[in-house]
Amino acid sequence: MNEAQDLFSLLRQSTDVDPQAIDAIRRTIAEGKDRELCRINAPAFASKHGLDEERAISAFLHAARVGIFDISWNVLCPGCGGVLDTNATLKTLQKDEYTCALCSEGYSPTLDEMVEVTFTVSPRVRRIAAHNPHELPLVEYFRQIYWASGVDLPEEDFAKKIEAFSLEDIELAPGEKAVLPIQLPSEFVIVFEPVTHSAQFIDGKGEPTKERRSLSLVFDRDHVQNQTLEMQPGPLRISLENRTDTRVLPTVFIAGQELHDLLGKRRPFLTAKRLLTNQTFRDLYRTDTLDIDQRLKITSLTFLFTDLRGSTELYERVGDLSAFDLVRVHFQVLHEIVAAEAGAVVKTIGDAVMATFATPDRAIAAALRMRDAMRELNDKSGREDLLLKIGVHAGPCIAVSMNERQDYFGQTVNIASRVQNLANAQAIFATRAVVDDNLTADLLHRHSLTPVPHEVSLRGIEREIAVYTIP
Repeated sequence: MNEAQDLFSLLRQSTDVDPQAIDAIRRTIAEGKDRELCRINAPAFASKHGLDEERAISAFLHAARVGIFDISWNVLCPGCGGVLDTNATLKTLQKDEYTCALCSEGYSPTLDEMVEVTFTVSPRVRRIAAHNPHELPLVEYFRQIYWASGVDLPEEDFAKKIEAFSLEDIELAPGEKAVLPIQLPSEFVIVFEPVTHSAQFIDGKGEPTKERRSLSLVFDRDHVQNQTLEMQPGPLRISLENRTDTRVLPTVFIAGQELHDLLGKRRPFLTAKRLLTNQTFRDLYRTDTLDIDQRLKITSLTFLFTDLRGSTELYERVGDLSAFDLVRVHFQVLHEIVAAEAGAVVKTIGDAVMATFATPDRAIAAALRMRDAMRELNDKSGREDLLLKIGVHAGPCIAVSMNERQDYFGQTVNIASRVQNLANAQAIFATRAVVDDNLTADLLHRHSLTPVPHEVSLRGIEREIAVYTIP
């Protein structure tokens, strides 16, 4: 406990960490149930404790950095919400495709909705049952280990919900064999094992029979999916053998409405995309994100580019020292605005800034604030020294590691940069992908701004694209 106190004292020394978030985290660690401290969903935690989401995420990142939490990057099945793979860092996420045995589907991982980031309390701070997952009861293994934090599982009657669609279950130690007798119903049944992610589908069809049938299943790490068997309803003996070096938890599920209702309830979770566009994460984990050979897909990310118009003339007009001070202040203001709008500055190039946002509306909100901030700075000086050009575009990209920092590559990045080159100091330029976003449209309507469309040709882009001026 003394070590925990020392870690929290260290955490409180970070001036940019919300004290309310620290207090909520400390109370939960001291008083919460074990399962509340395993794979914490940061947005759900913020909602439960009345905290700002971004400030809560920042607090968890700082807490993980000092050793209070361990971060987990979990690859999810979009269908059932199961955790297909878990990684201590994003660097170890290397597979091109993941298969969910429960859904019998294969998926190419993207950082948008298929990778969640969760926080588990460190054993240095508090020991919880999930630190030894192979000792968890079956129900808690499903709740804490198999299903992701985005599945909205009930707090109190979860065991009853599982019982509603479970026929039988058993625990097998390494090397152990057993026979599980069931009465096969006239329904679709899944023999599912969550540790090895193995599944056998049985379609109960036809006239019921009293004939005793047998089915043999072996659990190992190589054969996780078997073809669907069609059987008449009636008595069935399932012979099970565990050939792994850990216990397994084969469970017979009825794939009916109760199962679908349980897994159909979802809640927001912290995606890898959102974390990679978080300024606190980039500041704290600058060199600990992607491996140099990794290429991770993002379905849609919003890019904002800025540049100072006439910066060469600025240095000539006011002198190097004054110009440098102005540019430095401008960078500081832009960084603050990007972070406040849940974005992250990827890099600065000369007088230009490249930033990313999880959604287009946050990028446009930042752009509007940037424009206002530059006007205020110019009003204070009495001169039009800071003329900011802004371009915004959204689309697919690839997250990469370049020059020892996490960066992005793809045509979306190129277009965003070209759009910024079109902008002048009085307007923000954005593409159709940005202004057609519903949240962006609402934001612009609230500001009484009407984007003006025009078709343009961009250097290096074969087709003309629609670009909108935001006056």
